[in-house]
Amino acid sequence: MTSRFQASTDVNNTTFATWCCRGAAVILMAGLLGACGNVTYDGVEDTTQTSQGRFEPDVNDPNRQTIFGAGGISNLWDETRPDEGGGAGLGVNAFLWRASLDTFAFLPPISADPLGGVIIYDWYASPETPNERFKVTVYILDTRLRADGVQVQVNRQLRGADGAWYEAAVDPATPASLVDAVLTRARQMRIAQLGQ
Repeated sequence: MTSRFQASTDVNNTTFATWCCRGAAVILMAGLLGACGNVTYDGVEDTTQTSQGRFEPDVNDPNRQTIFGAGGISNLWDETRPDEGGGAGLGVNAFLWRASLDTFAFLPPISADPLGGVIIYDWYASPETPNERFKVTVYILDTRLRADGVQVQVNRQLRGADGAWYEAAVDPATPASLVDAVLTRARQMRIAQLGQ
């Protein structure tokens, strides 16, 4: 008799605990949803009221603060900024960043991280040499326009007789010549900006 009574009590305690957890979850969700209806943005900094009565970020405010710095992401490529080209919202030098994108514009990009300064391009095979392909990764290492502020890594593969791709050696001069191309383009961009 005690074992049946004890088993019945355990089942009732489990059921009661389950209902308490569910009830608490429902009350919590109702509270969270109820709080959403009382939000007002009237007078909140960096917002403006639309014709529909909604409050949205004021994208025309040049002093607007975002994760990309004052003015937002469009300010990253603003040619009229007075800084040296470090890029207020970039973690790296803006000239090196843009020069890298320009230099390797013919390659298909996989990923570009302007805060970390890494651009990864996908494999590219030239139509003239379809059995050879390259993959390039660019690392921008500084916020200043310096010769040691950029590094290029090149991977090369050759297609075997079986149709599979195999790693191949890269000419040691290739990454250095690509770095020189990026630096030359960055210098041209900097000179063009100073001439304006």
